[in-house]
Amino acid sequence: MKALVTGVAGFIGSTLAERLVRTGADVVGIDCFTDYYDPGRKRTNVAPLIEHPRFRLAEVDLALDPLDELVSGAACVYHLAGQPGVRGSWGTGFATYVRQNIIATQRLLESLRDRGGRLVYASSSSIYGEAEQARTAEDCLPRPVSPYGVTKLSAEQLVLAYDQTMGIDARCVRYFTVYGPRQRPDMAFSRFIRAARRGEPVEVYGDGNQTRDFTFVADAVDATMRAGSVDDPAERVFNVGGGSTTSVREVLDILGDILGGPVTIRNQPPQSGDVRHTGADLGRARRVLGWNPTVSIREGLAAQVQAAPEGE
Repeated sequence: MKALVTGVAGFIGSTLAERLVRTGADVVGIDCFTDYYDPGRKRTNVAPLIEHPRFRLAEVDLALDPLDELVSGAACVYHLAGQPGVRGSWGTGFATYVRQNIIATQRLLESLRDRGGRLVYASSSSIYGEAEQARTAEDCLPRPVSPYGVTKLSAEQLVLAYDQTMGIDARCVRYFTVYGPRQRPDMAFSRFIRAARRGEPVEVYGDGNQTRDFTFVADAVDATMRAGSVDDPAERVFNVGGGSTTSVREVLDILGDILGGPVTIRNQPPQSGDVRHTGADLGRARRVLGWNPTVSIREGLAAQVQAAPEGE
């Protein structure tokens, strides 16, 4: 089987590609190595794959370069590429999010429309906005509160439109705050680990009582692969969460236990576009995909600490 993974040098994309190769797939990985964070770190993520005979890396810009040859013959395209981050999506930065999240997705869909195969799109819990209930189901009305969330919702709607109109066999997985080894350096757990190891105060936006449904990367990858392999599901959109909600303060208590000492907190003002609570209703993913998260927040955070690069 040929699989295509966009955003292959990211922490989820590289983990997914490694899993696909281990299962016997021939994988083409696409990445344009943007400078949102250090491209060298992304190349480190993908370095083990480069040596594998069933993997090929294509340094391609989805919003600009020809794609037809790359997608040809792919049984499944896992579309993880995009511009991440809520805070950078305001102001002039919005144009980059439109290009990387919407235009890139539309160009990929155009290349797929006459070629068959399946598309799994990596969406985000950011499309929901503020949680209206403890567990948000997929049929909840999306109310994104950041430009980032708006672009992820727009791309998701494009995917579903091409599914309904152009015959693309599409699935969307809505990730809830994925963490674990290789997590981006700007994300909360990476920042927390880096500061705590250096004996510096951990900066927390808001009071720390906000909660998230944190999802370990291996669980997210498992759900993504299941979405790519389950035939003819009745549903097209699936929440992918960790199975429980945890406050930021609770995370820092766990981190202190793992590192062997208390973590000092320095509170900062809340950031525009950050929601107070998220929580995933996983009923549909359990029923249709046969998937359930297996890694607890304590186990997953310990794995991320252990895998963190030198100096963190």
